[in-house]
Amino acid sequence: MSGTPLVGIIMGSTSDWETMRHAARVLGELGVAHETKVVSAHRTPQRLYDYATGADARGLKVIIAGAGGAAHLPGMAAAMTHLPVLGVPVESKALKGLDSLYSIVQMPGGVPVGTLAIGKAGALNAGLLAAAILATSDAALAERLKAWRAAQTDNVATDPE
Repeated sequence: MSGTPLVGIIMGSTSDWETMRHAARVLGELGVAHETKVVSAHRTPQRLYDYATGADARGLKVIIAGAGGAAHLPGMAAAMTHLPVLGVPVESKALKGLDSLYSIVQMPGGVPVGTLAIGKAGALNAGLLAAAILATSDAALAERLKAWRAAQTDNVATDPE
């Protein structure tokens, strides 16, 4: 995607890309400049610190953070930036993503993370929500988002067969 990224998509490991690619795909379809990075809260804490504290200065407007298991990435990113952070719980093997969901959604008061559904649906919706946030001040993006949603509606069959 060309231009200065407006949305940062971060994930705790490369294995999370299978989920997080859906956020990137929909942002690409909507023409929203974005970037994707592996930033682990536990294994690369300095990378997380640098990413989150420098996000605003680099032009980002929204961060989408996907994480599985302990899932501290979204909350830690939110603690270090004033930008909106959207958390995507990545499905884990042990608890099917419930551990991730609880870790992300149960933030203490004062450190908000907008938490989406577990897995692919959550990543897709995080991309759409990031676009909707940006569309509040970008009329052209608002029109593209409306068209995307209209196309989605048009693709719903009226008959089951």
